[in-house]
Amino acid sequence: MIEIKRVDAISSTTNVVPVANGSGLKTLPPLSIYVHLPWCLKKCPYCDFNSHEKRDALPETDYLRALELDLESSLPGIWGRPIQTIFIGGGTPSLFSALAIDQLLTSIRARVKLAPDAEVTLEANPGTFEAQRFADYRKAGVTRLSVGVQSFNDRHLQLLGRVHDAKQAVAAAELAGRVYDTWNLDLMYGLPEQSLEQAKHDLQQAIALNPPHLSLYNLTLEPNTLFAAKPPQLPDDDCVAQMQDALQEQLERAGYRRYEVSAWAKPGHESRHNRNYWEFGDYLGIGAGAHSKISSAFSIERQIRWRTPNEYLSKSSLSLQTNPFVSQSSAVEAAELPFEFMLNALRLVDGVANNLFSERTGVSLVQVQTALRDALAKGLLDDDPVRLRATPHGLLFLNELQALFLA
Repeated sequence: MIEIKRVDAISSTTNVVPVANGSGLKTLPPLSIYVHLPWCLKKCPYCDFNSHEKRDALPETDYLRALELDLESSLPGIWGRPIQTIFIGGGTPSLFSALAIDQLLTSIRARVKLAPDAEVTLEANPGTFEAQRFADYRKAGVTRLSVGVQSFNDRHLQLLGRVHDAKQAVAAAELAGRVYDTWNLDLMYGLPEQSLEQAKHDLQQAIALNPPHLSLYNLTLEPNTLFAAKPPQLPDDDCVAQMQDALQEQLERAGYRRYEVSAWAKPGHESRHNRNYWEFGDYLGIGAGAHSKISSAFSIERQIRWRTPNEYLSKSSLSLQTNPFVSQSSAVEAAELPFEFMLNALRLVDGVANNLFSERTGVSLVQVQTALRDALAKGLLDDDPVRLRATPHGLLFLNELQALFLA
């Protein structure tokens, strides 16, 4: 299994920034682009993402034009910085034609500099795929496909409100494996009416398909979802804990390595885009409801785009002197940076090098010594002198560990 990149390897892709008076960020972090395509065939009852059911034909041309204008308006804030990864998420991006994805990626390449080995990921659902479309996405420049299966049990798929069945899930995964060298399966456990044996059988089927990367999530009831309003009958906490232990053993036996709380990979197939989030890198989000984190020498800014597709599309006719697609923009306060960093970095099983904290936040690690001592005393943080890393106990109680760094 490849090891997590050291800080010197990460820094080789950053830009040197002049810093006055020895304060602020001496280097800018790696930069990614996230593109949000918000439509789906049906809103799942557990989903709290910004997704909207497709009721008519997709406005592909208008939406691609809006994304193009959004990116152009964002260029002053990222000018000259190479893009390491692109992630096209949703919604269900595979509702868009291969031609639309090709036009999207061509538009991005024309406006920013992509790293020669840039990772380009696209999310796809089994209920929306066509065999030729997966291959055409690859020709358009997509290097990594993420297939949202969630389960291989027809009853559980029905309870989750998915539009595909188990047979379609297997077919989509097999096709992804034929077309892509690196691809991911999304799988859930702790599903309504699910037993331990059923969860193990789901994972057994997933492993048999030999995905290089597997994302494994415990179903949780998120606010503002149908499941939150009308909770289904879920397995109790003891059963979910048994599932977690059993599934982890299955994955380890099959040659997968857990490198993040919910992410498992075979050697060389970790998600570079997601790793950039976890290592507190920068990302420009374009599309309805997309979020951004952009660093400059002396501040870190967060942005949110207009949430609904109609709101977002309506901004295409406005002046581009300031980006009309941004609905909210604010600087991250210095006091909030330690928590923001730890919220991400401590999800990584191997943690991060100590000096990445100050490199990415501009804050000295000395300022969080009290929280570090508390985490060590509680057995939540490893005593490694050169890395910030949760213990196995800390990964089980990650919320408690992260909360120690709240301002």
